[in-house]
Amino acid sequence: MIEAYFIHLLILIGIYIILAISLQLTLGFTGLLNLGHIAFFAIGAYTAALLTLNGTPFIIALLLAGVFAMLSGFLLSLLTKKLKGDYLALATIAFTFVVYAIALNWTKLTRGPLGLPGIPKPSFFGISFSSNFSFLILTLIIVLITYLIIKKITISPFGKVLEAIRDDELATKVLGKNTFKMKGYALAISAFFAGLAGSLYAHYITFIDPSSFTLLQLIPILIIVIVGGLASLRGTIIATIVLILLPEVLRFIGIPSTILGPMRQIIYALILLLILIYKPKGFYGKVELE
Repeated sequence: MIEAYFIHLLILIGIYIILAISLQLTLGFTGLLNLGHIAFFAIGAYTAALLTLNGTPFIIALLLAGVFAMLSGFLLSLLTKKLKGDYLALATIAFTFVVYAIALNWTKLTRGPLGLPGIPKPSFFGISFSSNFSFLILTLIIVLITYLIIKKITISPFGKVLEAIRDDELATKVLGKNTFKMKGYALAISAFFAGLAGSLYAHYITFIDPSSFTLLQLIPILIIVIVGGLASLRGTIIATIVLILLPEVLRFIGIPSTILGPMRQIIYALILLLILIYKPKGFYGKVELE
């Protein structure tokens, strides 16, 4: 029982690591206040779920989930190309509301508030990932691939341009860089991996509905990125592990389930406040949150 519980937590940690380090690419490395990340997560989840429920092989559904999320990210970058800072944040929040409204009201496709039940467990190349342990292995493989690709991007010349945009976009433009195109690429790549995380989530939980993809679900991801430190992949991974496991202690001290949810949010808020006050750069951050 305990072993199954820890495997469950490790799977969730893996999914959140993919979400958080992909958000780092836009928020930490590019300086884009992207609050629409949970919408890309939702797009990936619904895309993969709908495809596999209609007989599409898992591996194809997984890739298409990332591609559809990536296209949505690039489209969002086109629509918000003249926005910065708080205005960009508001626009990306609006995008999240739009995706949520579509999931809730397009009942012929998404079944609305009834959700999509019976999402099959992954299976490809004759290998079934129906057990939680095998699903954990699959999740860890995708986490590793995600980390290596994003790490490679951040240390590449493209990644250095993204950091330059974050630090001084005007100076980067003066040097002849197309900052709009670079930001669009960053948002699209970030959305792609959020879509992969959404696909994993849908196939692990085997049921999704619009309530799984609200702004409330974005809060833990943002806190992980801030606590781990902006532009730090290592810090993001450590923060994910700490912030997922820390509230679980409450389960073992007899707190009723009706109080457990609010307590979790209170703990996240307290951690964020303490980090912002005493360690503004987070665990390993390279820049401060402005």
